[in-house]
Amino acid sequence: MPEEKRIPIASDVDIVAARQEGRSLAAELGFSPTDAVVIATAISELARNIVQYARVGEIVIRAVREGVREGIVVVARDDGPGIPDIEKAMQDGFSTGGGLGFGLPGVKRLMDTFEIKSRPGAGTTVTVAKWRS
Repeated sequence: MPEEKRIPIASDVDIVAARQEGRSLAAELGFSPTDAVVIATAISELARNIVQYARVGEIVIRAVREGVREGIVVVARDDGPGIPDIEKAMQDGFSTGGGLGFGLPGVKRLMDTFEIKSRPGAGTTVTVAKWRS
């Protein structure tokens, strides 16, 4: 199994680097080209949220195996302002940053598992996974 990759996130350049790492690992693990793009897109959205709302954070990407299943886990972590209302943030169309509001709900739809933990003033951690079909 490939080792986990940690990508510090603080700018658009870092978003691109994280996206490329995700796509590269997906290809290495035998994901279809379509799924590799899906994974890269989810990483891009999560990293963009870090830059936009927290300024700095990190994306951790690692391969996982559960029995015969192989997949990729992505953890987006920051010490930013946190999300005061996660339920509202998960509604399609909701945005505090003036964007389209596809971010977190979109990531949830793209990936197979989605977990978010956030405390106002203490940052946010989003953990997602995609399993190879």
